[in-house]
Amino acid sequence: MYDFASLANQLGNVGHFKTMPADDLKTIVAAGAVRRFASGAIIFVEGEPSAGMFVLMQGQVHLVKLGPQGHESILAIIEPVIMFNEVSALDGGANLMTARATQDCITWNVSYENFRALIQKYPQTGLGLLRVLAMRYRALVSQYEDLSFRSVVSRTAKLLLDLSHDGRQPIDRRVHSNQEMAARISTVPEALSRSLKLFKDNQQIRSSRAQILIREPDTLAQLAQIGPHLFRG
Repeated sequence: MYDFASLANQLGNVGHFKTMPADDLKTIVAAGAVRRFASGAIIFVEGEPSAGMFVLMQGQVHLVKLGPQGHESILAIIEPVIMFNEVSALDGGANLMTARATQDCITWNVSYENFRALIQKYPQTGLGLLRVLAMRYRALVSQYEDLSFRSVVSRTAKLLLDLSHDGRQPIDRRVHSNQEMAARISTVPEALSRSLKLFKDNQQIRSSRAQILIREPDTLAQLAQIGPHLFRG
């Protein structure tokens, strides 16, 4: 059970709330409500009236766009403690994407009207959102570059390096199914499977039903067009 004090403490971990006094955080918390969603539940739907702003306290959320034939692309994976649906909360327009709980989730949710009143009372909350919006914009530009300039093979190689921390850890296929990985690179599972088979045939990965092991991270980096010199330390 979340009380105002504990919820305010967690909310204080979110970037644009960090500098606010505890009493102000409690006032902000009181303007919203705690909401729980079971794994697999739809939190809000693209195109519907603004669901307001959410802060994820526990669990995991996928933000997705659906194509005209039901093809799904994952735009972002949200983990605690971070906010989402901020654009709709700022302009009051329709939700830009669909949010789905991929684990049991606890969120704090504030309506567009209440969030607007909070910004007027605490202008720093609005200013703090600028950094978050800039971060999200950079991520979207990066996704656009991937879709525009990288083939499915290249995008698959890049994703495998990301999920394996540049080849240092196995990828758990129970967590990252072909369908989920395909949605992350905006393709269909069949195309992703062909790329995985190519990497396996060329002995660049070792793959089973349980996991994927990266055998040649440097080669995958070349295929991903990022180069080994850009590996994280």
